Amino acid sequence: MTRAYLALGLVALAGLAAAQQQNFDSVQIETVQVRPNIHMLVGAGSNVTVHTGEDGVLVVDTQFAPMSDKILAAVRALSDKPIRFVVNTHMHPDHIGGNERIASAGGTRAGGNVFGDIGNAARNRAEIVAHENVLKRLSFPGTATPAPQGAWPTVTFFGDQRDMLFNGEAVQMFHQPAAHTDGDILVFFRRSDVLSTGDVFVTTTYPYIDVAGGGHVNGIIAALNRIIGIAVPSNVEEGGTLIIPGHGRVTDEWEVVEYRDMVTIIRDRIQTMITRGMTIEQVKAARPTIDYDARFGADSGFWTTTMFVETVYRNLTAKS
Repeated sequence: MTRAYLALGLVALAGLAAAQQQNFDSVQIETVQVRPNIHMLVGAGSNVTVHTGEDGVLVVDTQFAPMSDKILAAVRALSDKPIRFVVNTHMHPDHIGGNERIASAGGTRAGGNVFGDIGNAARNRAEIVAHENVLKRLSFPGTATPAPQGAWPTVTFFGDQRDMLFNGEAVQMFHQPAAHTDGDILVFFRRSDVLSTGDVFVTTTYPYIDVAGGGHVNGIIAALNRIIGIAVPSNVEEGGTLIIPGHGRVTDEWEVVEYRDMVTIIRDRIQTMITRGMTIEQVKAARPTIDYDARFGADSGFWTTTMFVETVYRNLTAKS
């Protein structure tokens, strides 16, 4: 096993350990209506996007495994149609933990699905859709991952984009390489004008860059720029396209622009310090994030300000 895959396994196990330590019994699912047929479920782990209509239900991300029954109950409160698709924005446990349970509660239609991958046979579980790098990361021989095989993607794509028509709506999936991980996708519901971003954009912390999983600060910035390119604001730069982040509140283009600018400024500050020959300890002592720490910083927990600065420094000094 390579060091990179070993590190990825440790990240996954850290996520599993966090899940095991959390008391999920007391966590309640909050349902937030984003559009008439699109809702965000908030509980433990990632935000879940639920798209409903005559064709059935499409779910983006599935939180931690112990939350599966609560998520299913929330979905059933929105629609009695079958769950047809589970889409994963990337491979971290707080986004794919419920894949197996939720997919098993769904099913595909006879005659094939919108990807044409089934033929004439129906299946008694929903398809799990992701970029092929998610499947590679989860199925690489020897990887220490907590995801069972039933949680692995069953439909993957390897290009920049994959589209489908579901519930009368164009659903577009855009791959963002080397961002939060190497398997990130944005999920855009075109008619509803809603974008589900996964963890390339969050409103709660500095971006978590999973280096072992293929992440890089420059890829984060590229992903944020793509979100801005897709989103169309309404009056005085607010409203318009609604954005469901990986973690945090529903927002719009304006907040993504602010977040993009913050990450870019910090990246450029650290790059300037590197150019001047400063060591990682000197960069940390200079506090390049100081004017943003009150909003996004953390001194403890899974992802601290110090870890963010160290990761950006190593991203920018790594040999290609």
